[in-house]
Amino acid sequence: MKSTLIAVLLAAGFAGTAQAAPAAPADLDLGITYYSRVLTPEGVTRESRYAEKMLRRPGHVWVERVLAPSTDAHAGHKHGDNTKVALKATQHEHKHFNPVLIPRHVVLEKNTVRVEYIDAHDKIVVSIPKAEYENVNFDGSWENSFYLLDPKLVAAMPLSKQASNVPGARWREVEKNGVFQRILWDEQKQIPLVIESGDRANTFYRRVDVKLEPTVSKAQPWANVQNYAQREYSDYLD
Repeated sequence: MKSTLIAVLLAAGFAGTAQAAPAAPADLDLGITYYSRVLTPEGVTRESRYAEKMLRRPGHVWVERVLAPSTDAHAGHKHGDNTKVALKATQHEHKHFNPVLIPRHVVLEKNTVRVEYIDAHDKIVVSIPKAEYENVNFDGSWENSFYLLDPKLVAAMPLSKQASNVPGARWREVEKNGVFQRILWDEQKQIPLVIESGDRANTFYRRVDVKLEPTVSKAQPWANVQNYAQREYSDYLD
């Protein structure tokens, strides 16, 4: 959605001069919060908020949803139950897969992107074929995973008149037919710090806030999974 909106606006005549991304982007530990507000035709305002943790390393992106303390990401249910589930597999119960509750691991190997979900609790790796990317809300773009937005599209956006109070970060902005997108882009870290989009009629508004952790952890949660059970997405289809 984020990059799609930028691409549409740029195609409408707002393209500038694209700049190449740095050869070696910084390793980052990020906290990301998402907010959206939509006004329905019935006059109902719907809001949603959620947060994720993200690790960015060469060739690896790890994204994990921040869950409520009461949420059991590994609880199972039979058909008809209302309990939230991630994975469950027994001889007497059907298996389930919830990509929101399990960390996503995106990998770039030899210019090829692949995505998998790693459940450390049950020691399972679920591979997602390209044909099923849409079902797990993955657009297949390494740039959108690694940078959150394609740096080339960001660089093509005009600079905004809005001043930035973050050293090394600049606002960029496009607007077309009452639809706008604003991005506070950290030039050194090559990551957006704020992404805002909406319309002047105030029927929708979305905001993403990205917080850079002061230190980069040594954690590599995608490592040491050689002994995990390997599953395919099709294993969890009805």
